[in-house]
Amino acid sequence: MFSYRHAFHAGNHADVLKHTALLAVLRHMTQKDTALNVFDTHAGAGLYRLDGDYAQTSGEAADGYLKLLAAIAPPASIENKPVAPANQAQTAMDSAAAKTPAAAKGAKKPSPVAALAPALQDYLDMVASFNKAGSHKVYPGSPFIIHHLLQERDRDRLKLFEIHPTDAKTLAANIAQLNAGRSIAVLPEDGFEALKKFLPPPSRRALVLCDPSYEIKSDYPRVVEMMTDSVKRFPTGTYMVWYPIIPRPQAHDLPRKLKTLANREKLPWLNATLTVKSSKLGHDDAGEVVRPGLPASGVFVINPPHTLKAALTAALGQAAQFLAQGKHKAFEVESGG
Repeated sequence: MFSYRHAFHAGNHADVLKHTALLAVLRHMTQKDTALNVFDTHAGAGLYRLDGDYAQTSGEAADGYLKLLAAIAPPASIENKPVAPANQAQTAMDSAAAKTPAAAKGAKKPSPVAALAPALQDYLDMVASFNKAGSHKVYPGSPFIIHHLLQERDRDRLKLFEIHPTDAKTLAANIAQLNAGRSIAVLPEDGFEALKKFLPPPSRRALVLCDPSYEIKSDYPRVVEMMTDSVKRFPTGTYMVWYPIIPRPQAHDLPRKLKTLANREKLPWLNATLTVKSSKLGHDDAGEVVRPGLPASGVFVINPPHTLKAALTAALGQAAQFLAQGKHKAFEVESGG
């Protein structure tokens, strides 16, 4: 039950999708002054080292965040104007630009696109804000990304659930460094169940992020059960579920069941997917079977911001191009309700 560690997967193509979508949702929701409650049901350790043993063992960031970064080239990411000019990401980018040697500034740069989609640029700027100029060693998990957007809003609250003993301990230590006081609570509990006691929140504004490992098959029905219960308790909340797209019936059924739930409750929904490679088994030079790993993933959002569809359509179109591993790249953004 406790073998999954997100540190092995930090910064992979699924994180690019999930965190780009998370940022786009939160950017919209934080435009209102009313207090916002954010719940992360499977928070993980919160902060990861891409040069650490876990990340280097899997090498997944090399086909995700780092591949995206390489595709656009550092000078391009520095010079493009980010979505939020006053955020930490801009400070980090300005610092990087100031320290770029003149020869490097005048060097020929690859230009795969004229400009990055705003949501994708925002994602890159966000990760850059956690690193020194020119360095890409630190990758923020969802808890730190959420805190980044809420830190200037003392009325907001963030609750982080993590049941994995080691990750819960690491998460608590990482969060303690923020000196965030009562604005962040780390709860070593089962997020599927613990969420119930917090809905509806006093301010009647909330975002719930649910991204379990799906390491065990029971995670799939538990997501549906949690979402069914949550929308009955608090139908106006925004709910975002990440899920893998793999050759498993439960994985294919999950977005369909969430769509049925949203339609039954007459709630708007959005489903976005990103595919970077084929799901078919391959063979190496010795004839041994090679499993493809995770070929695709999706995010399903109930009560999405009205700006989300356009933002993700532009961002995922570029992400699919940059992160493709062969000809099987694809993306889709559909909505209803």
